[in-house]
Amino acid sequence: MSLLESILMGIIQGVTEFLPVSSSGHLAIFKALFHIEEPGMLFDVLLHIGTLVAVFIVYFKDLWRMIAEFFLMLRDFFCNVGIFFKNHFGKEKDAYIRLVSNGYRKMDLLIIVATIPTGIIGIVNSDFVEMASELLIVPGICLIITGILLLIADHTKGGSKTPKTVTYSNAFIVGICQGIATLPGLSRSGTTITACLVSGFNRKFAVKFSFILSIPAILGSLVFELKDIDLSLITSADMVNYLVGMVVAGVVGFICIKMMLLVVREKKFTAFAIYCFIIGAISVGTYFYMA
Repeated sequence: MSLLESILMGIIQGVTEFLPVSSSGHLAIFKALFHIEEPGMLFDVLLHIGTLVAVFIVYFKDLWRMIAEFFLMLRDFFCNVGIFFKNHFGKEKDAYIRLVSNGYRKMDLLIIVATIPTGIIGIVNSDFVEMASELLIVPGICLIITGILLLIADHTKGGSKTPKTVTYSNAFIVGICQGIATLPGLSRSGTTITACLVSGFNRKFAVKFSFILSIPAILGSLVFELKDIDLSLITSADMVNYLVGMVVAGVVGFICIKMMLLVVREKKFTAFAIYCFIIGAISVGTYFYMA
């Protein structure tokens, strides 16, 4: 893979990972149309690391508090275990510590609940997704579906749910939608943000939840893919190109996250929906033309 190809794929990854137009679909179409030699699993992993870093930078304060509160919640859980045995065998009855005592702890549990169906669907469908990525018609159809979802998002009234009022069933449904969005051409961000809005999430929180939810999904995917990486096949020149692509994906991804906050707030999904319809139709048409 050349340096130019790495940069172009880094841009595609950064733009399409967070804007609601599907990164997997565009990368699959780009490789198919321009006959790009498959760069291997390592490049895909590095691209996702780049976009993952972008999420960490944008939501650093929230993530730091979530991580801190998660470990504090674990501490309180084990304290409650001790209280249980003390109350059971002792004479005095102490009150239990409330575990979900603030919005950040609730957010931790919502992310965990949403990640469970995502992981199950991702593992079960991994072979099908890999096969579907090689056919132009699949990302084409899924991009058209993404366009429909974006129109739904634009015409959905913003709700008022924040972490304290979002239910665990809401999170579970969003997690199912994220798992389905592993299909190439079906935008992860577009699908999950639409699911959040339909579930009554506050529009700003819908974006935050969608992007933070991507972290365990991406990390899980990276762990799953690492076992297939053969570093002996990677040259030093390839590694330089891969790292450049990763940095480009991260920088572009950071900009696009900021853009998405504005898009959702101002209800400006229509332009992205039209784009998805056009690219999807071109992909489907090209598939039948090349068949």
